[in-house]
Amino acid sequence: MAHAKRAAPVQNGFMFKPILFLHIAAGSVALASMWIPMLSRKGGSLHRRAGWVFVVAMATVAVSAVLLALWRLLFDPRPEAQSFGVFLLYIAVLTGAAVSAGVRVLRAKKRTGAHRHWWDLGLPALLVASSVGMATFGFWNAQPIFAAFSLIGFVNGVTNLRYWLRPPTSTLHWWFAHMNGMLGGCIAAVTAFVVVNASSLGLAPIVAWLSPSVIGGIGTAVWTRYYQRRFAPAAAPAGAAGRGPIVHTA
Repeated sequence: MAHAKRAAPVQNGFMFKPILFLHIAAGSVALASMWIPMLSRKGGSLHRRAGWVFVVAMATVAVSAVLLALWRLLFDPRPEAQSFGVFLLYIAVLTGAAVSAGVRVLRAKKRTGAHRHWWDLGLPALLVASSVGMATFGFWNAQPIFAAFSLIGFVNGVTNLRYWLRPPTSTLHWWFAHMNGMLGGCIAAVTAFVVVNASSLGLAPIVAWLSPSVIGGIGTAVWTRYYQRRFAPAAAPAGAAGRGPIVHTA
């Protein structure tokens, strides 16, 4: 009974429901808008405008997820709520790092050396640290989903750091970095939709959480390979165009 009384502010707090509504609305916009830049002519006005709608929506999703996670961690004493708060906070970092990388590479497409901006290095560094913490938390609480996502985040965080800290090895490095980052954000939007509707789709929770990352990761690899072959004559030196922030997850 004491827990029920203490948990009430989470559901009835005057800020919790508006933030939750904003989170859901932004996720819906992201899920609807992501198809336009994927299918439209790359670099065209429609691609850019729809892309910015997607970026703003995903940024809103990430920020609202942080607020929801902190709210649960601070005001909901239930163990399952605490665990979900930790996981939601980690997913916000993972998603934010993916979309940020996809946008920021466009501003550094002409770089010839290492790039050491605090934001571009800070987010993947935070992702690596969060991944280690999530792995520890997942093993301690016997949560396989936490452990799986920690590995995905760790690999992507390290890959992003390597991308920024090393000189570009291709004139088209930014293309693949942008594409992979944005597709990572798309996978995050799809994952949220599948998880919310897992019971209707007849999916087990772990399948709902991991299947978009697995399928999306394979699709991203195939798409990347396609463009590597297509742009091979324009890339210099050849064979290195694919090195960038490879984000295959939510």
